[in-house]
Amino acid sequence: MCTMVGPADAPRSRHLFAYTAPMMEWILAQPFAIAALFLTGVAAVRSQSTYWVGRGIRAGIIRTGWARRISEDKTARARQQLERWGWPLIPLSFLTIGLQTAINVSAGLIGWRWLWYTIAAIPGWIMWGCVYAAGGLAVFVALAALAARSPWLVVLTVFVVVAAIVVLILARRRRTSPAVVLVEAGE
Repeated sequence: MCTMVGPADAPRSRHLFAYTAPMMEWILAQPFAIAALFLTGVAAVRSQSTYWVGRGIRAGIIRTGWARRISEDKTARARQQLERWGWPLIPLSFLTIGLQTAINVSAGLIGWRWLWYTIAAIPGWIMWGCVYAAGGLAVFVALAALAARSPWLVVLTVFVVVAAIVVLILARRRRTSPAVVLVEAGE
């Protein structure tokens, strides 16, 4: 069970985890459907916020001297490409860490239509909520607890997990690749 640690009780790097622990405990204590619904709402608020930050930056740039440095043709082309091919990128970005925010801000920066962005994001919100309710949040809590003990333990854990995934992928490729038979000429 996580306990709250005050600013005087813990080093500065532990504050985020100390203050978010009660919320994580509450989410983990909920039935799956309630936790998934709550986390879907969190994903919706976060993605809409980052989208609108991008739109705000775009509006600010347009009103400054930077506007003439930005090619409207390139922006229009980027928006057309996103509207044509970007649909899968928005929901799939919710299964990543880091790329999700970049894609949401980028959609706002290039001026992608809000309604289209929101429709594309809805499946991503649902996936994110379900993944985190099903155990993704527990992994985060475990990594946070590890980070409280030592950030190097987190680095080591991530390294071991990535190495194990690479080994499994390589082993699977070797099993599924066709056998190579060498035949000498003339036989």
